[in-house]
Amino acid sequence: MELSVHGPGPAAPFLRARDRFETEFDLSLPVEVRVREDPDERTWAAHYDGRHVLNISRQAATSAMAASLALHEFAHMRRYEDDHPSHVQPIEEVLFLALAGKEVERRRVAGCYQIANHMKDVYADDITLSVGPADRLVSFLESELARALADRPTDDPAEGRRLSGATDPEMTAINAAFAVGLLERHDLLDPGHHIYDLAEAAGRDAPHVDLGRFKRRFRSLAPDPGESDYRKALVDVTRAYATGTGAPAAD
Repeated sequence: MELSVHGPGPAAPFLRARDRFETEFDLSLPVEVRVREDPDERTWAAHYDGRHVLNISRQAATSAMAASLALHEFAHMRRYEDDHPSHVQPIEEVLFLALAGKEVERRRVAGCYQIANHMKDVYADDITLSVGPADRLVSFLESELARALADRPTDDPAEGRRLSGATDPEMTAINAAFAVGLLERHDLLDPGHHIYDLAEAAGRDAPHVDLGRFKRRFRSLAPDPGESDYRKALVDVTRAYATGTGAPAAD
């Protein structure tokens, strides 16, 4: 696996991630890591004809999560090279199949993209968790959910109404379902883990989202789906969220 690091950040975390990834997997195309100054850019992968590019903020590249984030992105690259349905299925086709003839709020359409990303992440992390430690991922997902809940709308007893927050309660519930579903998929949670309390709180804030059904959908995704089966699963979960019906039609 050919790796090069460019920009104002350390190379060591990415080299460690490469060495760990190569214990089980490899990539045919070279990987360019581009460390960027903007802290809001965080981490994402781009794919081109002759290379993969891992974009990461300098803040993330110098954090304790840097190697774990890189390992996760390498897993996405492997899924992309394998033409895994989760990484090559156009979301626009899914939206057409799921929502044709329906009026859908813009925020819900944006949420459909997030759900598609969650399903990609499930399959990427099936690889990540087979080669890397799980403790940082568990802590990361727990802290992200706690942060979202801290920023959620709150009751105003003086006005008797909900105050707007920076996070969408329904999307926070979907994110909670993804986090718990992914971790349960790999048997990483004890029954009393704090993330269950956080997920329950997220569910209370979004009573129209059947958090348990969405969690089971993420947890039980087929390990090696065909193109048609994957499309059907994504259409199902997308329609359930976007139309506000609360849960996928089947587990």
